[in-house]
Amino acid sequence: MSHTMKTYNGHRSWSAWNVSLWINNDESLYRHAYDLAKRLGIGQGASALARDLEGQRTSDGAQYNPTNIRLAMRGIL
Repeated sequence: MSHTMKTYNGHRSWSAWNVSLWINNDESLYRHAYDLAKRLGIGQGASALARDLEGQRTSDGAQYNPTNIRLAMRGIL
């Protein structure tokens, strides 16, 4: 029996998709994420953004966690 992970709109989960949607479509959040990625690289930039957004959620209720942020920032540069 093979196990296939379900995806949501091409992302690993609804939460990952929603965080990506917000980071890539909210202008101020995008600019901040882009600046961090450019200065620190995706990995460290995502960690820095996760610290900045600690305890916060998107307006839709998805948690800004390091994994979702890193996945959202993959194509930002």
